[in-house]
Amino acid sequence: MRLPCINGIARTMGKTPIFARSRNANGRNNGHNRNGNGNGSGRNGTGRSVSAAEQAAQEVKNYITPQGYARLKTELTKLLGVERPDLVKTISWAASNGDRSENGDYIYGKKRLREIDRRIHYLNTRLDSAEVVDPIKRGDSAQIFFGATVTYAYIRGGKDERTITIVGVDEVDTKRGYVSWLSPIARSFLKKRSGDVVTLATPSGEAEIEIIGVRYRAPA
Repeated sequence: MRLPCINGIARTMGKTPIFARSRNANGRNNGHNRNGNGNGSGRNGTGRSVSAAEQAAQEVKNYITPQGYARLKTELTKLLGVERPDLVKTISWAASNGDRSENGDYIYGKKRLREIDRRIHYLNTRLDSAEVVDPIKRGDSAQIFFGATVTYAYIRGGKDERTITIVGVDEVDTKRGYVSWLSPIARSFLKKRSGDVVTLATPSGEAEIEIIGVRYRAPA
């Protein structure tokens, strides 16, 4: 396990720029932040469509928190040790009942087995390429890197505070505020500090965001 330096992240990301610039709260411009963003579409191990960020993650560093890595490992162990063996038994039982072409249990079982095998392959690939980064090791740093929990507010949006945690692609949970480090907002925050103001390009126009606080904690 090793902590990624921000320069290392920049080198591994793609070349399509996002238009984000930052300055501190008093208006001083700190320069431009140009990072890449993968695009395209595909399928992950479950057979569902994957986002551009997820597909891009397969071409860059696969950063993940210890908690995220443990969840993927637990899922893989359950699939290999419980779900797949049980399903194989069910398919064998269904196959013994006669005509397979009209056997719903057999047809569904084979379909579900293919989904599980795709998921197992996906999890193995992601775990093998994972670079585990523990946010706690950042201590009390006020600068934003992978694993940071960031509190911010839109300057023209009533200044209601919002909080996100920057995590790996396989840990995204928007309901809990977990966003991929490849997402536009996370990439615009990287290397910034509490008090900085970031201008982020959005479909509805440019939005100014003030970074209110930065802390590092273990994702729940």
